[in-house]
Amino acid sequence: MRNIAMIAVLRPLVLAFALFAAPAFAQGVNAPDGVAAAGTDVVAYFRAGKPVAGTPGHTVEWNGAVWRFSSEANRAAFAADPERYAPRYGGFCAWAVAQGYRAGIDPLAWRIVDGRLYLNYSRAIRARWDMSRTANIAKADANWPRLAGERP
Repeated sequence: MRNIAMIAVLRPLVLAFALFAAPAFAQGVNAPDGVAAAGTDVVAYFRAGKPVAGTPGHTVEWNGAVWRFSSEANRAAFAADPERYAPRYGGFCAWAVAQGYRAGIDPLAWRIVDGRLYLNYSRAIRARWDMSRTANIAKADANWPRLAGERP
């Protein structure tokens, strides 16, 4: 009887964990040390037009990672609308995702296309990505659902 009561209590907890933990993992954020976008303030790409280092004093936890910002205003903007500012493909290299795998990024190798932030492994790789940007975005969009769920 005691085991049945224990199962009745644990079953909803396990189900709740599965429902809430799975979406965060499924997003596949590039945060090898727990910090997304290599610690760069992703809102600054839009507001300052360049990468700016974030600080540990201005952070938001979202999608299983810590996102750093250079100011309270940028932190608040991200917290209000993270989907607007978060880089595509979880912050992994956009060119690599188009090729069917995940790779890290250089915060200096970026583009904003149609209001979305794309990061790349290096400026040389970004130049390759730029040569067929529309096709690469389409390929990456098709590959991302599979790659997002892969373990690092």
